[in-house]
Amino acid sequence: MLDWLGCVAGARKSEVARRVIEKVDVEYDSVDIAKWLGNLFEMDDVHRTSILHPGPVVWPSVLSCAGDFDDLLESAIKGYEAMIAVGSTFDSEHYGSYHNTATAGVFGSVAAHWVYGESETKTTSQDVIEQTSAFGLVGSVSGGLWQMRHEQGDTKQWHIVHAIQTAQSACCYAWDGIIGPRFILEGPQGLYAATCENPKPMTFPDQWRIHEVSFKPWGACRHSHPAIDAALELKTKLGSLDGDIHIETYADAISFCDRPDPQTVIDAKFSLQHAIAIVAEYGVPQLKDFEPDAIAALAEKRGRVTVSETNDITARYPEHYGARVTCGGESVELVDTLGDPERPLSKEGIIDKARALIAWGGLPPKEADRAVDLALNGDDPQAINQMLEDWLS
Repeated sequence: MLDWLGCVAGARKSEVARRVIEKVDVEYDSVDIAKWLGNLFEMDDVHRTSILHPGPVVWPSVLSCAGDFDDLLESAIKGYEAMIAVGSTFDSEHYGSYHNTATAGVFGSVAAHWVYGESETKTTSQDVIEQTSAFGLVGSVSGGLWQMRHEQGDTKQWHIVHAIQTAQSACCYAWDGIIGPRFILEGPQGLYAATCENPKPMTFPDQWRIHEVSFKPWGACRHSHPAIDAALELKTKLGSLDGDIHIETYADAISFCDRPDPQTVIDAKFSLQHAIAIVAEYGVPQLKDFEPDAIAALAEKRGRVTVSETNDITARYPEHYGARVTCGGESVELVDTLGDPERPLSKEGIIDKARALIAWGGLPPKEADRAVDLALNGDDPQAINQMLEDWLS
């Protein structure tokens, strides 16, 4: 939750935030606005094998109707579980055209909302029928095409807003007795038939899937992080990254992030060449390094960076996000990147990241203290909602 709050705060001065705050209906509250901001800076949490970002969907879902703090946390765990469980069954054919955060997000948001529809007067069978209907309803309209990767706009953020609003609507209708399809995933004209070639089996590990989630230390597409991480290690080893730099990584990283000449902030966040130019010139990437001035300043260094897909790294993906970076006759290869469960970002690292994002959003240090305290020590969801109101009003 703290990671998501930091992402929202960091985006509060963005153009998207300005437009949403100015134009939304007066009945919208701070959580409605926050739905737009949680993944805007590409620093939201990520689950590797499902290739999606659960936090921006789950946290506003639970905060929009939270009463008790224990219920909020239980609902969040259920939301992560459902979203990741469904997303992990999608194959590469699905990910080739569909934004997994959107297609699986509706299921996660239903699960996150569901505890608030429970009633002591309901029978277990009635609750199962209602929840199954809610899942069926949202699954029947699940989608989210990747075309927005090729154009400018705010579609990626709207996918998250749409997933949450669609799930909330489906839950309300299911509680009122509206029936949805039971076999929306595996049915003959269900989601798998329409969007997958070889869907994977749904599995249920011994631990909650929220423990499988990775945290992103740098404000760029996660597919660029293995190369950033390896380049940082190589720079430490060599002292500098002079001369030509070559990145070897997995196919999806090339597909999403091979952008040698980024023109916008979003382009830069999805550019392997720009990310490695940042490391070569400045070291650890900061948010300012993806802004227009840095894009212009690093053009020459980007020209020294080449990229290619490598079979052995692709073979380990998506279970492992890896990269090999070569410069000056030396190489560093990483199988997992910083923030993954195998190489976790520490609690202090997550707190420091949140503080940096809150400062980037123009808020004073006392607001960072407030966020850390409410997320880690608080017991009142309404206090978190009030903090968002103060940040976004």
